Amino acid sequence: MNQSIVIVNNLSKKYNSVYAVNNISFKVKKGEIFGLLGPNGAGKTTTVEILEGLIRPDDGEAIINDIDAIKNTKKIRSIIGIQLQQNAFFENLNLYEIVDIYSKLYSSNNDPNKILEKVELASKKNASYNELSGGQKQRLAIAIALVNDPLVIFLDEPTTGLDPKARRNLWDLIKNLKENGKTILLTTHYMEEAEELCDRVAIIENGEIIALNSPEKLISNLISSGFKAQKKINEATLDDVFLNLTGKNLN
Repeated sequence: MNQSIVIVNNLSKKYNSVYAVNNISFKVKKGEIFGLLGPNGAGKTTTVEILEGLIRPDDGEAIINDIDAIKNTKKIRSIIGIQLQQNAFFENLNLYEIVDIYSKLYSSNNDPNKILEKVELASKKNASYNELSGGQKQRLAIAIALVNDPLVIFLDEPTTGLDPKARRNLWDLIKNLKENGKTILLTTHYMEEAEELCDRVAIIENGEIIALNSPEKLISNLISSGFKAQKKINEATLDDVFLNLTGKNLN
């Protein structure tokens, strides 16, 4: 896990006179979950879109698995998977047919049934997209990201709008992807989610990385600085109450 599969060096992107990304550098180790955290407009999306080959930076380099993500966008897209917050799938097709179409677009030989099994949607393979719950739609989006058996998966706020059951279920799916050797870049506004999932996080503000470390180390550094929480932290959360009362399994 010490080998870096994603390398970002001195990356910058400016719109008019404003830097969306301002000379940032970081590396993502093979097989880790790396979080990009920050307020809206901090530069997370711009950074990710450069790595995905969707936009070009003004300066710097972005490399994934020794491939230049700026110059070789077509090759990059063959080794990455992308899950977006908003998706537009074919509403009149069932899930098997949707996954099958995307597999053919990637010239992939992966069996749609097996991909749906990975995201626990095999029982829904004959259902249409409109019949799915919010959590199921997010898992379908991740299924699409897996059709080309990518080395690196980009997850853009994957649990936004989900209830605690669906969120925890998606966490388990993301952990399982890591256990199967996938490298994951995750953006999220949920600090609990980042703490639960990420091996390391980069906190971005105004286009610059202001902190980069494991969640545990960042918390430890804050406590060592003399920080005192204003509210006593309970041994359980309201999420735990909800899940204990309603169960963890998805309906």
